[in-house]
Amino acid sequence: MSPKLITPGEPPEKTFLTDGLEGLQHNVLTGTLEGLVKWARQKSLWPATFGLACCAIEMMAAGGAHYDLARYGMEVFRASPRQADLMIVAGRVSQKMAPVLRQIHDQMMEPKWVISMGVCASSGGMFNNYALVQGVDQVVPVDVYVPGCPPGPQTLMHGILTLYDSIQTGDLTRRRDANGGGAGIEVAAVDGQPEPVSLGTPSRGHVTVLEQA
Repeated sequence: MSPKLITPGEPPEKTFLTDGLEGLQHNVLTGTLEGLVKWARQKSLWPATFGLACCAIEMMAAGGAHYDLARYGMEVFRASPRQADLMIVAGRVSQKMAPVLRQIHDQMMEPKWVISMGVCASSGGMFNNYALVQGVDQVVPVDVYVPGCPPGPQTLMHGILTLYDSIQTGDLTRRRDANGGGAGIEVAAVDGQPEPVSLGTPSRGHVTVLEQA
């Protein structure tokens, strides 16, 4: 196929990559209704503005310019639960906060998804006492568990993308039906491991460097 010659002054040919929908030569898309619904659900996740503890700082960092959560169309954290369909439980859940969390979850529109961010939300973490809920799955059904204390923005975004893929493939709804609740998908931490902490101890004007095991 020979390349098309463009004469000077002639406007370039429109393509989908340069002109979007106007560049489509045939404005007809075919597919199944189920696939279209899954695609719409995947691309329309709006998180609720909801944070509980230090994990919420990492969630805010994920929405900042450095990690740019807006690449996935999720930069709009909705202040009203009736406009959100994704709850990110970022932090420990106290017994007093559990009814509030459940009420916010009930007010969110269907279908709705839940991500448990951090070990405190997933299992109570280091706070094994009467004041805190030992796992948010006792209050709301959890679809994705994100590990870490706290998990960094990379791990949170990994969990969000896992949720994306599970919605698109239908694996999430199949897991929900099998579990009778949340999908319960566990993801791996992808944040970089911290460097060993060096402690300096003065010894006759010199410093002895000790590496923490």
